[in-house]
Amino acid sequence: MGFRHARFVARTVLVRNGNVDEAVKNLNRYKSLFQLQVVTWFLFQLRRRINYEKCRAIYNEDMDRKIAFVMRKNRVDPFPGCI
Repeated sequence: MGFRHARFVARTVLVRNGNVDEAVKNLNRYKSLFQLQVVTWFLFQLRRRINYEKCRAIYNEDMDRKIAFVMRKNRVDPFPGCI
């Protein structure tokens, strides 16, 4: 099972005094907490990926600028007369 899929989480809820409604309410609360954790994890990963892409774009832009500077042909020769 991959990390992109929600894992199956088994929960056992005790039914006290035949109060099924209370047991279902507790089960739904566990379910909503689990869904909240999944959404929080997904948003964390999304923010992390967006920040990585921003940093990568800045780095690539800077490297392209540096490479273009080094590759220019019309620079003044710093050592005239030397071969």
